[in-house]
Amino acid sequence: MAEIAEPAAEVESSCDEVRSILSRVGEKWAPQVMSELHSGPRRFNELLRLVAPITPRMLTVTLRGLESDGLITRTVHPTVPPQVEYGLTRAGRKLFGIVSAVVGWTDENLAAVHAARAAYKTTNG
Repeated sequence: MAEIAEPAAEVESSCDEVRSILSRVGEKWAPQVMSELHSGPRRFNELLRLVAPITPRMLTVTLRGLESDGLITRTVHPTVPPQVEYGLTRAGRKLFGIVSAVVGWTDENLAAVHAARAAYKTTNG
């Protein structure tokens, strides 16, 4: 039986969604923030120390982006002063596993990628 091809609009829409998620986890600090949260909830200043040299502003932007995509939670504890903790959601933990696999692939293949780039540049200018 012949396989029915997906309409181009559906494929494009799906690609846009994938690009959106890849863009988020490809941001400069997101993988490191997710890595630190993988071991458990952390407070803002703790993340600031662990993800050095990130600035407080960039940490805030990164956390808000990850939270808006449902990859982390922000929990405010009713203390004086209020304590805020960030942690990975179930979706964030699953995505972190994929990001970790990409990091492993990069470690294993980076030399070959650099060699291919150099060869391409030599051949194609």
